[in-house]
Amino acid sequence: MSLKIYLNGKLVEKDQAVVSVFDHGLLYGDGVFEGIRAYNCSVFKLKEHIERLYESAHTLMLEIPLSKAEMENAVVDTLKANQLKDAYIRLVVTRGPGDLGLDPRKCSRATIFIIADKIALYPKEFYEKGLAIVTVPTIRNHPEALNPQLKTLNYLNNILAKIEAINAGVQEAILLNAQGYVTECTGENIFLVRGKELITPPPYVGILKGITRDTVMTIGRRLGLSVREDIFTRHDLYIADEVFLTGTAAEIVPIVKIDNRQIGKGVPGTTTGQLLAEFHKVTPKDGTPYEVN
Repeated sequence: MSLKIYLNGKLVEKDQAVVSVFDHGLLYGDGVFEGIRAYNCSVFKLKEHIERLYESAHTLMLEIPLSKAEMENAVVDTLKANQLKDAYIRLVVTRGPGDLGLDPRKCSRATIFIIADKIALYPKEFYEKGLAIVTVPTIRNHPEALNPQLKTLNYLNNILAKIEAINAGVQEAILLNAQGYVTECTGENIFLVRGKELITPPPYVGILKGITRDTVMTIGRRLGLSVREDIFTRHDLYIADEVFLTGTAAEIVPIVKIDNRQIGKGVPGTTTGQLLAEFHKVTPKDGTPYEVN
């Protein structure tokens, strides 16, 4: 079956899903997006993703020509049209077509498109053996320059760090902020485990408040862990019992080596495994259900 894309109120074939070369999302990265997962005909945390999308758009003064309820329906309709029970969804809102200048007022209407496709999961060995990652020279955007809490189409900060990770021969990179504190990775939030403590950086250091991040914090409290947001340095990661990453696509991925330092016992930790097991119990239940033929 040919993939169908939601584009400005219509479901069109993949090869017909095109946007203008004058769209400011393309010309300037002026737009917002969300990556969302569907598990067994349930869109995980759909309302939370839509809320974050509209919050980012509000700060950018980007008017979305759909209500939140209409946007939720558009996501579900796209899944149904593609007969997908399990999927990765990319929801994008751009400023829309304008001219070659920066002025957003020249863009009369936002462009909306939704792609729903089969999920390409990370290799099983990532979860069984854990990842080795590195800290890279590229620092995280300063929150008062381009706030990482805005999930915008301008991802060059992340891409530059990803290139440095690739050049170092690893899958992921840790970005520090201008003060040297750990923020996040190129596409995931980061956690450390120390005894019964579960710690992740606070938003003000320069992170995106991940939907999966928030879910893991809730699960951690339910498991009896002392969960908190706090600043920390690479040293704190090096001496942690366990380190893991969280994200919509990745879910929960264990880290066993950072900057060539072994983390804990050098294998995925027990707490990380417990959190992942509980996360898999939550995902099919805590979402917006739909049906496919």
